Amino acid sequence: QVQLVESGGGLVQAGGSLRLSCAASGRGFSYYNMGWFRQAPGKEREFVAGISRSGDSANFADSAKGRFTVSRDNAKNTVYLQMNSLNPEDTAVYYCAASGLWGTLQMTTTAYSYWGQGTQVTVSS
Repeated sequence: QVQLVESGGGLVQAGGSLRLSCAASGRGFSYYNMGWFRQAPGKEREFVAGISRSGDSANFADSAKGRFTVSRDNAKNTVYLQMNSLNPEDTAVYYCAASGLWGTLQMTTTAYSYWGQGTQVTVSS
């Protein structure tokens, strides 16, 4: 089992950048594929980015491609989401999540067993 805590959210102007971190505690962080999701008010939670156990592969939602990068440091039990060129449509609560599934990186919420509490990102125009 793993516990996840996100940090790094905040208020930023359009065009700005933020780096989110997700610190994991418990055993076996490197066993899990990790994902970032977000949920805006009145909308469903949606996939943003995912990264494999070793960090050698990643995938992104179309809305994130070219602007966001995802990375992890297994020695520090931490996964990161670097967000650049932010716009107001990126405003949401951002969650990190852990998946023990094997195979293709998963993009659905049901594939992830463990979730953090979320961190708010607000982008002003």
